[in-house]
Amino acid sequence: MLVTRQKVLRRFWYPIVPADRLTDQPFAFTLLGTSLVLFRDGGGTAHALIDRCCHRTAKLSKGWLDGGNIVCPYHGWTYAGDGRCVRIPQRPGGDPGKGIAVEAFRCSERHGVVWVALEEPLRDIPDLPEYDDPAYRRVFEFFEEWRAPGLRIMENSFDNAHFAFVHKASFGIVDEPEPVQPRLEPHPAGFVMYADVPVRNPDIQKSNLGIASDRTMRHYEKTWWMPFSRKMKVTYPNGLVHIIVTLTAPIDDRRSQVIQFVLRSDSEADAPAENLIKFDRQVTNEDMAILEACDHDVPLAMNAELHMPTDRPGLEMRRMLANLLAEHGELEIRRDGPASRPLATAAE
Repeated sequence: MLVTRQKVLRRFWYPIVPADRLTDQPFAFTLLGTSLVLFRDGGGTAHALIDRCCHRTAKLSKGWLDGGNIVCPYHGWTYAGDGRCVRIPQRPGGDPGKGIAVEAFRCSERHGVVWVALEEPLRDIPDLPEYDDPAYRRVFEFFEEWRAPGLRIMENSFDNAHFAFVHKASFGIVDEPEPVQPRLEPHPAGFVMYADVPVRNPDIQKSNLGIASDRTMRHYEKTWWMPFSRKMKVTYPNGLVHIIVTLTAPIDDRRSQVIQFVLRSDSEADAPAENLIKFDRQVTNEDMAILEACDHDVPLAMNAELHMPTDRPGLEMRRMLANLLAEHGELEIRRDGPASRPLATAAE
């Protein structure tokens, strides 16, 4: 599945930038191959416009902000958050007249993140009640580009079979490669996966968990938010809850922007944020190294790759995405499984 070819994927909210990173400068971002510029107006509200002046196509993101509007660096044409041109300095009094505008997109701020939808969203921004729950503290972990598609990242997040291999240096138990089988339940945004998985505890993790044991059991409750984000709630036997939220936005067919933060049921005194980040960063770096070496075009046809029982969450993602594309006329469902290309390119 090449995300830039699937128009229906434009109808979801995507996480673009941590809210505190969008300050007094324009922020450039490419979403599904579409160049955007984000900025805050004079009241602090975030906006997203096409990153292209309608005069001579200069990038607005290379300009600056003036009174909550964005100024094109080429000829000074100035745009408000709704895309309207509000000033053309070459005209008397700067009056732009009527009808001059650039394309504006839906933009919203939630869970400490600025989100954008390129077209009318099919669903709301994912619900995350723990974010505003005082029982949890927030720990920001990273905001970066991965050279991997969102579907690969999501499938990996729900894969119990790679722990003993990819994570042998962090928490995987090398001598116990047989994975725990997951249990899936439907969810309005996608599905929830449950599994109880034994893991190894390196010294840093013993400190983070407040335990002395070399092993422990993780109770996983992982929620997949279609298309490319997830919440991973880990509950330990001592009652500690560690929630990792991984929000992914497709830049193009090969690259994704990933924002990750943690919601944690203990205090800074119990486990310093620095140590939480250090361990989780090791784990995600292990994942990234593998995912960036995989094919970027994830097939939706069930017979295009081989599978094993613990691949069920990933297969369910592929099935649900294939059905979504088929419902919107972008995918042909065949007897041997869904095709991985949109109908318009099926003959290529």
